[in-house]
Amino acid sequence: MEPELVPQLIAQIALADPRVRREDPTERRAMILMWAGILTDVPYDFALQAAQAHYAHSQWPIVPADIAGRWQTTVRDRMNRHNGTFEPTAHPELDPDDVNGYLDALRDERQAVVHGHAAPSAVKAITAGPAAEEAARRLEQLGSYVPRQVDELLDKYRPQKAARRAAILAGQPDALSVACGYCNAPVGQPCRINRIDAAGGLARRPRTTPHPSRVDDARHTAWTAQADKTGDTT
Repeated sequence: MEPELVPQLIAQIALADPRVRREDPTERRAMILMWAGILTDVPYDFALQAAQAHYAHSQWPIVPADIAGRWQTTVRDRMNRHNGTFEPTAHPELDPDDVNGYLDALRDERQAVVHGHAAPSAVKAITAGPAAEEAARRLEQLGSYVPRQVDELLDKYRPQKAARRAAILAGQPDALSVACGYCNAPVGQPCRINRIDAAGGLARRPRTTPHPSRVDDARHTAWTAQADKTGDTT
């Protein structure tokens, strides 16, 4: 809010509550400066509506913190519903290499949402449909939004992850979901080859495939969990 609008706001509030009016010029000037500093980010129209909402439910004199608090809550709600994703096609005038232009456009977009000039872009709601539970389950198993074609191109650089994903896609249990009792690899970490180096210390390097005993343990764990879920213990 511009400082010159604060006296007008106080005058409007005083029509509902004369207690906020200051007759002494010095006190009135100090009050205006204090309110202006607290309400610097709050639009005038919102401040007036906040005052009206306050006196609709309270007989206590309003203070600037009441207005600022309502504004902060409103901004937080709007931004929580805004995914913040910048859509370049909405700004064809921008050069792809214009970093400053991109930042200015992103800042203007968010300010428009904050001040209510644009609706929040809640694209995240797509994940709340009927298939959300299944999508979440598959994502938890596969661990990525990366398309399968891209994953396959990267497989030769990360053989452990490739083997893990292949097992899941084949309907087999994820061996890395349990610890390995043979090499003591923890959950989520690949099995390893343990050996004694020339200095007598323990040296380890990862295996590209899990130990067979770990695969058996994962299969047994998955079977037990499924049996507990269905009640079938036979």
